[in-house]
Amino acid sequence: MWLLPPLLLLFVPGSLHPPPVITGPEEVTGPEQGWLTVQCRYDPGWETYVKYLCRGADWRSCKILVQTNGSEWEVKRDRVSIRDNQTSHTFTVTMEKLRQEDIDTYWCGIERTGTDHGVAVKVDVGSEPVTREVPTSSPTVTSQQPDGRSLLSSVHFLLLVILKLPLFLSMLGAVLWVNRPQRGSVGDGPPHPENQ
Repeated sequence: MWLLPPLLLLFVPGSLHPPPVITGPEEVTGPEQGWLTVQCRYDPGWETYVKYLCRGADWRSCKILVQTNGSEWEVKRDRVSIRDNQTSHTFTVTMEKLRQEDIDTYWCGIERTGTDHGVAVKVDVGSEPVTREVPTSSPTVTSQQPDGRSLLSSVHFLLLVILKLPLFLSMLGAVLWVNRPQRGSVGDGPPHPENQ
């Protein structure tokens, strides 16, 4: 009979290890001289707490690089920025102008009384910078594109496809509809031979 309570604990979900308050990607990679983002999610109830990104393999002694001020305003320090979206319970950290020295273990954290909540994220930096051809008269000129974005990911292209193109096509259809050739109504036109 004394074994029953410990055995019940094995069958109660979450009784031994409660789910983490904060989650994030295990690893993120960005191109050298480019940028990357780390998005960490947190449970409801932690919206106004300070969120941060710190660097170092040891959670207890990692160095805080950037932190929020408890609001949704973006905070930037050196090459790192952080923004908390309290509606979606996520905060996003962006690291710019990546270098090989940035390869390390980082932590998404939530400051609280006692031990902070945190999750480890490994950051890797590709050795090759992202390059893209620049349309010029000389085919040998290339440009370093630190952001590495393609045409499909640009905001203007998405606006063109999602908003402008359908609007243009519907306006063109309306113009063609208004200017279509009109059919004659009954009684218009030359009289039929049998009526003469």
